[in-house]
Amino acid sequence: MNELKPYMVAGRIEAGCDEAGRGPLAGPVFASAVILPEDFHHPLLNDSKKMTAKARESLRPLIQEQALSWAVVSVSPEEIDRINILNASILAMQRAVRQLKLRPGHLLVDGNRFKPFDGFSFTTVVHGDATYASIAAASVLAKTYRDDYMRTLALEYPQYGWDKNMGYPTKEHIEAIRRYGMSIHHRKSFHPKELEPVLF
Repeated sequence: MNELKPYMVAGRIEAGCDEAGRGPLAGPVFASAVILPEDFHHPLLNDSKKMTAKARESLRPLIQEQALSWAVVSVSPEEIDRINILNASILAMQRAVRQLKLRPGHLLVDGNRFKPFDGFSFTTVVHGDATYASIAAASVLAKTYRDDYMRTLALEYPQYGWDKNMGYPTKEHIEAIRRYGMSIHHRKSFHPKELEPVLF
């Protein structure tokens, strides 16, 4: 198992930031910011994409209990369509940081793109969710909260299979869009090439 780093600089209050839901065709993008104690450790914690759903679900309450501060927010499909998914992902992470009850001295951001805001210093970290514990924790919260949200939407729109595909472009999901059209929760700004003859 990959050993996650507890911090970049000891003694500094660092918030890990990550998002979930950049690739789906439907639903919001979620983001989380988490400040962990420097001694936080859990053997299951890793990049959320490498963890089982059961492991993510079991870790979520632990992260929320032991974090010095945490926040989860979302950016709607309408906002994604207006400003594009990259900007929406950055905006979601910025909103999450603003909701933290403790102001971090530095942000550790998963990926390679971010924008300055509110005077925060930050470091972008490619594969950050497999590098720093705080980013991994943020990835777990963002992913589990988004999955819960998509399962709730699936009760109202069962035809798209969101309880299983979470809005991602699976074959089943694409076929359902062909058959039923797009819902109000679908993002209009991007879609797979297979759907272009249907939508245009």
